[in-house]
Amino acid sequence: MIFNKLRNSFSQVPLLGWLLGSLIAVVLEYYMGDALADVLGLPKIPVLFGFVIMLKKPLLIPSALIFVLVIYALPIGAVARLSAPVINRLVAWLFKFPTIISVVIHLGFLYAILHLWSDISAYRVLTLKLTMIAIMVTLSLNVVNGYMGEFSCSHPGFMALGAYATSVFTVVLFAKDNLFGPAILPAALGPYMFPVALIIGGLVAALGALAIAIPSFRTRGDYLAIISLAFMFIVKSMIENLEVVGGPRGLSNQPDYANLPTVFLWTVACVWIINNFVRSSLGKALNAVRDDEMAANAMTVNTRQTKIVAFLFAAFWAGVAGGLFAHVLRYVNPGTFGLQKLAEVLAMVYFGGLNSVYGSIVGAISLSMLSEALRPLEIFKWIIIPLLLILVMIYRPTGLIAFKEFDVKKLIKPKHKQEKEV
Repeated sequence: MIFNKLRNSFSQVPLLGWLLGSLIAVVLEYYMGDALADVLGLPKIPVLFGFVIMLKKPLLIPSALIFVLVIYALPIGAVARLSAPVINRLVAWLFKFPTIISVVIHLGFLYAILHLWSDISAYRVLTLKLTMIAIMVTLSLNVVNGYMGEFSCSHPGFMALGAYATSVFTVVLFAKDNLFGPAILPAALGPYMFPVALIIGGLVAALGALAIAIPSFRTRGDYLAIISLAFMFIVKSMIENLEVVGGPRGLSNQPDYANLPTVFLWTVACVWIINNFVRSSLGKALNAVRDDEMAANAMTVNTRQTKIVAFLFAAFWAGVAGGLFAHVLRYVNPGTFGLQKLAEVLAMVYFGGLNSVYGSIVGAISLSMLSEALRPLEIFKWIIIPLLLILVMIYRPTGLIAFKEFDVKKLIKPKHKQEKEV
């Protein structure tokens, strides 16, 4: 009864209200977090909502829970509920203008929250950047494995191609390096040319995808999985034997261009473009090919061309994500793009849900954060996460949020009270 009353009460809170509550919470943590941590006997502000501290030092579990309750739960809930009437009227007024205005305001609040939350520690910044890159990779793989209905294992290879192509472009032109010598262009031009480098990385990955698409889409069944897995190993072995890019030692000295605003903007662009792609006529044709290729062909859908375009599109975004990944870590190694990366990305796709932009975002965020939160458990982490995946596959075979469209208007619309039935 109490739970139902709370749910009904908070069901009237629009997304902007939750974002406002979250912004107040991170501001409280930013200015009062250290003082509250000292009062509660915590060594520092909990970096991941107290999970790491609770696993490292179980005696501090009550203190960590109180910190999360005081800083996050109570302020977010109170501000969201109390501001709901005003925020609903504001959102309804914003809906009189083009939708892009409301979207930009929501994104501005979201970025402010992420910026203040991550500014507490460098660990949070790194975790946040890698999580957003994971969203991009998961979304791009879901285009193939979810919307197209095939099973591809080549995304680590696409990431590697994008990472190395982008890194060579920026290091050769804008950085002094032992392998490539002095910079060719002034370093001040680097940040402005970084988007060009990422696009080049994506195009190189898409070009590599042709090596898979041309032979594999002439056949049916599991051939794509076999060819794409072989492609991943070929790319990894090729880079390991190319001394011009460092070979097995890897490539370093990437300029520090992948700051938080850059990664955030590319992630937003990726979500928006992929969401529009899967909802377009080409995306609907892709779903038709997935459901029944022979019927789609009979309805004049060029099935082979549709699959190749979707595959190259997914590879492009995997290459862009690889370029960002290399510049976040400022080091790239061919060993990073092996079976472990493949298992990680596949787990995010199938955990979140197939054929769903929502699912890819949820899967990438939840598994990335869970992996970091369970880091103190060391080897036991790799027992807990697979068990969780097994349970999801048993009780939710298609993932947590599968086959659900990402409708921006529905997401940001005002929440009105439901009329009582007569």
